[in-house]
Amino acid sequence: MKILIMGLPGSGKTYLAERLQPLINAAWYNADVVRKMANDWDFSSEGRIRQSMRMKTFANFEKSNNRYVICDFVCPTRTTQENFDPDITIWMNTIKEGRFEDTNKMFERPTEFDVSFISHNLDAEAKASHIIDKFSLHDWSAPTTLMLGRYQPWHEGHHALYREAGKRTDQVLLGVRNTYNTSEKDPLKFDQVKEYIAKDEFMDGALVLRLPNITNIVYGRDVGYKIEQVDLGADIHAISATQKRKDLGI
Repeated sequence: MKILIMGLPGSGKTYLAERLQPLINAAWYNADVVRKMANDWDFSSEGRIRQSMRMKTFANFEKSNNRYVICDFVCPTRTTQENFDPDITIWMNTIKEGRFEDTNKMFERPTEFDVSFISHNLDAEAKASHIIDKFSLHDWSAPTTLMLGRYQPWHEGHHALYREAGKRTDQVLLGVRNTYNTSEKDPLKFDQVKEYIAKDEFMDGALVLRLPNITNIVYGRDVGYKIEQVDLGADIHAISATQKRKDLGI
């Protein structure tokens, strides 16, 4: 899959690409690095077209080998945007003008894009998480910590445990047990559970998966993973989901 991160110089393209790349185990081609390799510093319309074709060549190679690939470059005109032909276009629409007047004059606002970020209020990590969640770009081969629960509803204790889980591996999977209506303590359907999780701003982009009502976990020898209980302290352990449901009118 070819992911284009485009926008004016100084809009945050490279900063976002740098944070997104390790999270999805993608190849990454930065415009300045590619220009240096080609020794081509021509920023005219013709030079921009050559650059778009170079970026396309690299990206198509990675895609043909079944890899995610991120290319961050200005991609200032309709022609360069069409030449590159991305699967996902992320427009860093965070500034009105860049530091180069010729680029400002040449830049054509894209008419087709998949995501547009309009400010720097959301940090790059949160932007990367949003992209991963929106397009399901999780790296299924990456080491992952499973956090299994009912989450009826999601609350501060779950949040604290999720943060601890993130210290074990970069990727955390929230496994939601399908316990809807199995008891009075389970009034929420999976979609409702997911909605409460999404209200936690820290959870933007979290990998949430519906699972059966798992009641037992068994394993043999040398399974390659461990089961760990995390002590979050008395205050966190004292949080009551029952009281949370009452407070929320669930």
